[in-house]
Amino acid sequence: MDGSRRLGCAGVFALAVVLAMSSCGFASGQAMLSRELQALLLVKDSLHDPEGHLTGWGLAERGGEVEMELLACSSWKGIRCSSSPPYVVEALDVSSMNLSGFLSPAIGALHNLVNLSLAANNLSGPLPEQLWDIGSSLRFLNISNNLFQGPFPSANVSRCSSLQVLDAYNNNFTGPLPLQISSLTELRHLHLGGNFFDGVIPPQYGALLNLTYLALSGNSLTGRIPVELGNLVLLTELYLGYYNIFDGGIPSSLGRLSALVVLDMADCGLTDDIPAHLQNLTKLDSLFLQINSLTGPIPPGLGALTSIRSLDLSNNLLTGHIPPSLSQLLNLKLLNLFRNQLHGHIPSFIGDLPSLQVLSLWENNLTGRVPQQLGTNENLVIVDLSSNMLSGPIPPNLCLGDQLERLVLFNNGFSGSIPDSLGNCRKLVRVRLGNNQLSGSIPPGLLALPSLQMLEIPLNRLNGSIPLNIPLSTKLGRLDLSFNNLSGAIPASISNISALQTLLLNGNALSGSLIGEISQLKRLSKLDCSANNLSGVIPAALGQCGALTYIDLSHNQLVGSIPSDLQYLGVLDYLNLSYNHLTGAIPPSLQNIETLTSADFSFNDLSGVIPDKGQFATFNASSFLGNADLCGVQLVPCSLQTDSMHRRVQGEPALVYWLIVGIISSLTVVVFVVGVFCNRHAFCALLGRETVDSPWKLTAFQKLDFTASHVLSCLTDENVIGKGGSGTVYKCATPSGFVAVKRLPGTYSQANADVGVGGSNDHGFSAEIQTLGKIRHRNIVRLLGCVSSRETNLLVYEYMPNGSLGELLHGTRAGTLDWAKRYKIAVEAACGLHYLHHDCSPLIVHRDVKSNNILLDSKFEAHVADFGLAKVLDYPESMSLVAGSYGYIAPEYVYTLKVDEKSDIYSFGVVLLELITGRRPFEPEFGEGVDIAAWVRKKAQTKEGVMEVLDPKLWKEEDYADPFNSNVMGEIMCLELRSTAWWTFLCRGQPCAKWCRC
Repeated sequence: MDGSRRLGCAGVFALAVVLAMSSCGFASGQAMLSRELQALLLVKDSLHDPEGHLTGWGLAERGGEVEMELLACSSWKGIRCSSSPPYVVEALDVSSMNLSGFLSPAIGALHNLVNLSLAANNLSGPLPEQLWDIGSSLRFLNISNNLFQGPFPSANVSRCSSLQVLDAYNNNFTGPLPLQISSLTELRHLHLGGNFFDGVIPPQYGALLNLTYLALSGNSLTGRIPVELGNLVLLTELYLGYYNIFDGGIPSSLGRLSALVVLDMADCGLTDDIPAHLQNLTKLDSLFLQINSLTGPIPPGLGALTSIRSLDLSNNLLTGHIPPSLSQLLNLKLLNLFRNQLHGHIPSFIGDLPSLQVLSLWENNLTGRVPQQLGTNENLVIVDLSSNMLSGPIPPNLCLGDQLERLVLFNNGFSGSIPDSLGNCRKLVRVRLGNNQLSGSIPPGLLALPSLQMLEIPLNRLNGSIPLNIPLSTKLGRLDLSFNNLSGAIPASISNISALQTLLLNGNALSGSLIGEISQLKRLSKLDCSANNLSGVIPAALGQCGALTYIDLSHNQLVGSIPSDLQYLGVLDYLNLSYNHLTGAIPPSLQNIETLTSADFSFNDLSGVIPDKGQFATFNASSFLGNADLCGVQLVPCSLQTDSMHRRVQGEPALVYWLIVGIISSLTVVVFVVGVFCNRHAFCALLGRETVDSPWKLTAFQKLDFTASHVLSCLTDENVIGKGGSGTVYKCATPSGFVAVKRLPGTYSQANADVGVGGSNDHGFSAEIQTLGKIRHRNIVRLLGCVSSRETNLLVYEYMPNGSLGELLHGTRAGTLDWAKRYKIAVEAACGLHYLHHDCSPLIVHRDVKSNNILLDSKFEAHVADFGLAKVLDYPESMSLVAGSYGYIAPEYVYTLKVDEKSDIYSFGVVLLELITGRRPFEPEFGEGVDIAAWVRKKAQTKEGVMEVLDPKLWKEEDYADPFNSNVMGEIMCLELRSTAWWTFLCRGQPCAKWCRC
């Protein structure tokens, strides 16, 4: 047993001894060092160190006595001691060591500590008040990127009067900002952002005259920004934005901060005009005021900020012209003025700014021609001028320096041809030129650019043919050339675009046949070639594009029969073959496509019996009109068919019949044998049978007091607390309390085992589980560990005694949540999702956000749960199948299968509607095929309809007698959930738009 274990067994006594020793004056430097190293051992004992960084911290036994190592200061990782007597601990730096647990109060015994850094770990619990017992020696304190919670302890913070750096960024501190910090007059760097502080900014912070860095962003602060902050004349960086909602505008006193280099007040509810006093900030490098409600014109005085490189005034209510004085900003690299109400021309000086890299002016009322010299500085990376009223030609030199990555000009009146130079722009990622008046041909090299991911040029006047020579492309995912005047054949080389997901060629004059090579596009999810002059047959190879969800080949000259191979399109949702010259019968096998919700075979020359099972049972006559020889329950009864048709049916060869019977019988036997084999393995996995080939392994993400065998013993029917598509959940008792165990569906197969996939050998699964295991956020259910074998995986989560939000809204306990609780749950769930989307590293998309996956602890605090479908994203990617729950899936996700945070945002919007209405995503009262979003959008058009939307369990009649003047309604319509724009979407153009102030 080593020294740290012995100290751990008598931790309380040892702590008392150390604190008692700290009050005595030890003359010996060795005694002083001994005392401090013993305090460090207590600190170690309070930490969980899964990677063994602190294993070198310990005591050495010599001659039967425990003796402190004289060289401990050089051998203990993260510790630095003084170089000469008296030997004392001067620095403790254990940052980024994946430590968890709590910080022991013994830390206060290190009275000579100068630098303390605990950053980037998973430490939780309250920050001990004894920390300030370190005293006046402490100058640098960094506890950022941890999970400390509760109020920030500051009653005795003045004891550390020499503190210069205090960084508590990205923790879970609550309550008001600590007022006592204002006594730390030596403070240079103060970062309290990324927490849950509320209330106002103390005006006393204006007394911290030595501050050069102040960050209070990312909290829940309110009130006015105190004018006293203008006293901090040494400030070089000031961050006040993001999730704080302040009253009023920018104090003009901030114009006195002449040393400021960065001023970030984005997304914090600012109103009024931008004060002219900001022109005094001549050293400013970055000014971020976006996502507010600032009004009035852009102050001409901003032209005096000649050092500025980033200017973002986007998403405000600014009016007037772009002032000519901005021509003096010769160092400007980023100019964001989008989503305002600016008008007039784009000044010519914009094209002359020598350092400009990003120009975003979209969604304004700008008119006239774009400066033709734009891009001659050879530095442009992003140009977005979309949704204005611009005209004239596209500047020819936008990619002169070959740096351009994004060109977005849609919804304008640009004319002339697309500059040929864009065909040589090797770094282009996105090109969106839709809804203009562009003419001429497509530049030959545009479809061959190596980095291009999106090319959209719809609704223009392009002519000529699609370029024939398209080399192998691995990145182009969306190609939209619809509604132009393109002619000629679809080039077979389009099949070289291996990453293509959306191909829109509709509304042109294309001819020739639909290429069979299209089967090589394995990721293709949407194909629209409608309204052309295509001829020939529908290639059977189209059935090999297994990711297709949308096919529209209508309004062409296609002939021949409908290929039965289309039955293999297992996720097909929309099929339109109308207005062609197709013949033969509709293949009965198409009724086996379970996902098909819309189909149109009208106005062809089809004959025979219309399938009437599966999804075909839901189609009405409009899907089959204009086919004289078709019959079926949806159209004309088959008893009225002509005798000739009967003769053709009766004349089928018997040989074909018996051949089909034989094939079906053989396949049945094969499927039965395979099924028995698979079920045998699944049954073994269910029993948790341990074999030599598949031992159970426990992977812990924090200190656990149970084993894999303990978890396996809980997998009994009486412990089941939930079942779903992603697995069965069990309640499991452990020595320290209950945990929840989810058994994922078995995925083992010998083929997978041979390549190391499935169960614990699934490296992709393991990598993602490792990432999810490191998530530490108060509004996300914590993954404690994973028990795995080759057959299955068991995930161990913290237990949530109040079950799911779905149960409390729609189950037997419905009605127990009042509006205050619902509002709180919505905000907390939004915080959890925001962490996954923006603050987690790497970013995570949940993909199954729903009320049943928001769990509630004993205090009804919300926790996002069930990451069975979650994906770790370094960049947006596409999935092979639609994932999610019915009623929560974003419509565009069904078509594109593109995984990004927007699909989660849509699903969360549905949860918000559940909270407000008390209804499920689909209810009979909505009508057939109508979901909750469509129902609310329709009801919200009238005052009476709004009354039907609100859950009657929440309010009395007098509470919403006049919803237009009700504070309750104001809260409903303006949930402070800035991760969604749902109410704006629901209310756009309707009388309730005035409620949508979020």
